[in-house]
Amino acid sequence: MNILHAIILGLVEGITEFLPISSTAHLDLTRQFLNLPSTDFIKSFEIIIQLGAILAVIVLYWRKIFSNFQNYFRLLSIAFLPAAIIGLFAYQFIKDILIGNNLVMALSLLIGGIIIYVIEVINKPAKIENINNHSAFKIGLFQCLAMIPGVSRAGATIMGGLTLGIKRETIVEFSFLLAIPTMLAATGLDLIKSNFSFSTNEWTLLAVGLITAFASALVVIKLFLAYIAKHNFIYFALYRIALGLTLLLLIWK
Repeated sequence: MNILHAIILGLVEGITEFLPISSTAHLDLTRQFLNLPSTDFIKSFEIIIQLGAILAVIVLYWRKIFSNFQNYFRLLSIAFLPAAIIGLFAYQFIKDILIGNNLVMALSLLIGGIIIYVIEVINKPAKIENINNHSAFKIGLFQCLAMIPGVSRAGATIMGGLTLGIKRETIVEFSFLLAIPTMLAATGLDLIKSNFSFSTNEWTLLAVGLITAFASALVVIKLFLAYIAKHNFIYFALYRIALGLTLLLLIWK
C-alpha cells in the first residue's frame, strides 16, 4: 500500500460515509480494484480513517452540539448504547469473517436497496421534528444492522428514523451526529486491539487517509444536505440494487 492508495481510499471513505450506500462495502471493493491484499493493517486502515469523516461532522456541527450539549449527549449516548454493546463482543467476528466477504456485501447492498426503495414508496410524510429517548434507542438498534458490511450505517439510521415518522432533515442530522461516538469507539477499539503497533510508514498512510477523508466529507455533507431538501433516496436505492446485482453476477460467473 502506498500514498496514492491511501488518498484514493480516503476519498472513497469521505464521499460514501454519510450516504446510504455503505462506505465499508465501497472501501473494500476499491481495495480489491487496487489489487491490495486484505491484511490486518488494511482492515484497520479502513476502520480508522472513518475518524477523518467524523471530524468533518464535528467541525460543521460543534456550535449546535455545544449550544444544547446536555440534550445531545443524552440522546446520542442512548442511541450509541446498542452498537457499543454488540460491537464490543462481535468486533473480531466482524473484522475476521464479515469484512471482505463479497457475497455478504452484495446481498446487503441488494436487499438494503430494495428496503430503501420500498420505504420511500410507501412511507407517509414524516411529521416528528424532535427525537426523544425512546426513538433514540430505536435508532440505535437500527444502527446495529450496519455492522454487516454493505448495509450502511447512514442508510440504516436514516431509513429507520423515517419509519418512526421522524422528519427527513431531523433524522439525517441525527445520523451525522450519531456517527461521532460510534466511529470514535470503533477507531479506539481497533487501535487498542492492534496495540497501536503500526510502523512509521503505516502511521503516515493512516494520516494521509484521515486528512483526505476529512476534506472530502466536508464537501459531501454540505452537498447531501442540499440534496435531501429537494429529493428522496430512491436514486441511492436503485444504485445499491444495481451494484448488488452486478457483484452477485461477478461472484457467480
